Amino acid sequence: MSSDVNDFIKNTVTEHPVVLFMKGTAQFPQCGFSGKAIELLRANGVRKLVTVNVLEDPEVREGIKTYSNWPTIPQLYVKGEFIGGVDIMDEMSKSGELKKELQAAGACADDE
Repeated sequence: MSSDVNDFIKNTVTEHPVVLFMKGTAQFPQCGFSGKAIELLRANGVRKLVTVNVLEDPEVREGIKTYSNWPTIPQLYVKGEFIGGVDIMDEMSKSGELKKELQAAGACADDE
């Protein structure tokens, strides 16, 4: 992975409270897993979300897998920490842990 791609990923995940590397956009996910990830985040009240469409840049698409040492996309980061993919997000949502993480990051609406 080039240092430019590594720097882009590192800066993106540390400068924003919640970042989802996904296929497509929040408005138009390009795979079912990315769509499910967006659904889970919305269901848990996320309001401050940055998404990165990995389909726009093959280097970022491969680089994020190296950065996280995780082979699949989507990938969720909260406060710079890698949380996991959609299966982990789903488990965390069911247990209430995902909402707590999002609230702690200041990514949810104030009334939630």
